Amino acid sequence: MVTFSGVMPANILPFKANLSIDEPAYRAHLRWLADTRGVTGIVANGHAAEVSSLSRDERKRSLAVALDEVGSACPIVAGVYSDGTAEAVELARDAKALGAAAVLVFPPTLFMWGAQLKPDMVVRHFSEIAEKADVPIIVFEYPPASGIGYAPETLARLAQLPHVVGVKDWSNEIVAFEKNLRALRATGRPVAMLSAFTMSLMASFLLGADGAISGMGSVTADLQAELFEACQKGDVEGARRINDRLDPLVAVFYAPPFVDMHNRMKEALVILGRIPAAHVRPPLTPVSHAERQAIARALEAAGLTR
Repeated sequence: MVTFSGVMPANILPFKANLSIDEPAYRAHLRWLADTRGVTGIVANGHAAEVSSLSRDERKRSLAVALDEVGSACPIVAGVYSDGTAEAVELARDAKALGAAAVLVFPPTLFMWGAQLKPDMVVRHFSEIAEKADVPIIVFEYPPASGIGYAPETLARLAQLPHVVGVKDWSNEIVAFEKNLRALRATGRPVAMLSAFTMSLMASFLLGADGAISGMGSVTADLQAELFEACQKGDVEGARRINDRLDPLVAVFYAPPFVDMHNRMKEALVILGRIPAAHVRPPLTPVSHAERQAIARALEAAGLTR
């Protein structure tokens, strides 16, 4: 049984001007994440890496680079982003063959038409991946309002699958998060609750999350790790101070339109000198000059550019 806990950033993926993967910049980014105190794993091929724009070969290459650069330092989890079960199985097999510690399985968009009313469909999807790929699985839980989020009872059923080792909870609503947490704990299985509740990370840590998987961790892995440590120790005042530093960045990264969150994180990494450019693949578009200025001010307010 693989166990996960602590802060696990989802890496961004730097591109060159021609939108091919910038491997030297990617390696430097991965190295900073892996060398950050408190980071216990890295998620490759997630939303933060613009996975929907990557071909199967690019996903394999991105994962292979992560494993080569930092795989000996921390576990690497591979995102499995697919709208079909058969393709998800193949992607999970790719990840296992390359040496990923686990896969993070995204919900197919088809689930928005029935995931909450047809839990058997959800269980079948995960059961087939588990049976045919034979790799540890982290379930990606979306907000209930999206239509793709799973009910607490469905998460409890998924937690009974031996291959399921964690849930990345992006329910984005603290009441739903707590219900999901209680449902998982009631199963008695050691399934990790990994918060993706970045807009209220402190609250989810204090409720009892085992850690976090966060795209914002690509910028603030150090602060997130400090926040988790303070919450684990019961140092609420210390956690509040760290949470206050994170707040300006939360506000600027997750401002409307939400689709630009990872574009903004790339811009932050450019300002911090961690990657050379913030190129994004279509249909995403670069952020405006005014937004770059707002991001720079938020980084300064968080104490990251002093």
